[in-house]
Amino acid sequence: MRPSPKSYVLAVCLSSVFGLLGIHHFYLGRWIHGFIDFSMTIAAFILIVAGLDLPGIIILCIDVVHTFVVTILLLVGAYKDGNGDLVTYPGQNLK
Repeated sequence: MRPSPKSYVLAVCLSSVFGLLGIHHFYLGRWIHGFIDFSMTIAAFILIVAGLDLPGIIILCIDVVHTFVVTILLLVGAYKDGNGDLVTYPGQNLK
């Protein structure tokens, strides 16, 4: 397994700050994943604005949980970029 050339710090920051929009997925080259994340957030807000609160909140909660899990995976160095390379934290040993 190879380490990703993508910045660990930038990926974690993007996931933490813009995670609901999937910006970190776009940065890591996971375009489809990023598009799905972005679409879920937009759909949730459209549903909430349209008065369909429960479906919107459910979709938003799913997106929040997903973002939390991905951020944790990034923090512990267990997440792969779009090329299948591991986004490693500084000093991480690859076995």
